Amino acid sequence: MSRIGNLPINLPQGVEINIDQSKVTVKGPKGVLSRELHRDMAIRVDDGKIVVERPTDNKMHRSLHGLTRTLVANMVEGVTNGYQKVLQVIGVGYRAQLNGQNLNLQIGYSHPVEIIPKSGIEFEVGQDTNTRMPFIIVRGIDKEVVGQQAAEIRKVRPPEPYKGKGIKYSTEIIRRKAGKAGKAGAGK
Repeated sequence: MSRIGNLPINLPQGVEINIDQSKVTVKGPKGVLSRELHRDMAIRVDDGKIVVERPTDNKMHRSLHGLTRTLVANMVEGVTNGYQKVLQVIGVGYRAQLNGQNLNLQIGYSHPVEIIPKSGIEFEVGQDTNTRMPFIIVRGIDKEVVGQQAAEIRKVRPPEPYKGKGIKYSTEIIRRKAGKAGKAGAGK
């Protein structure tokens, strides 16, 4: 029995959903999201709640039940509140700035790295008041695209385990390694 798949999704005020066979379109204050879902899953609206039902109890349908419900819930959440990921840029002389819509990173390479946002994504750059380290906020209505864009930014300079320099998620914990220990009596 799918516990997630059986949960109904509340349809907030001002959000419309259109179900055309396997294509679901959700329209809200932040924008419109559309997605093609598996044709076996039945999606319907009852009393301001979206319900996802599966036709049988076989393994594939049980797997798709929770997935389909979560994808629809993420679409509703995205058009209502949107999603964001926060990245921290850690390192002496590492900078992040906006160049129009594009993100310009100076992170220890001989050249600046320019990142062009995917459609529906916007960047915001700021500076932490305590540490004075720059941070990047990736915003959008599609959870998948926001996560992918944040992962691509992080991939430019992933955090290294010795000093922690690089680009990391704000919630990420970097396991630090001890540096090289000097041998006693070295050089004799």
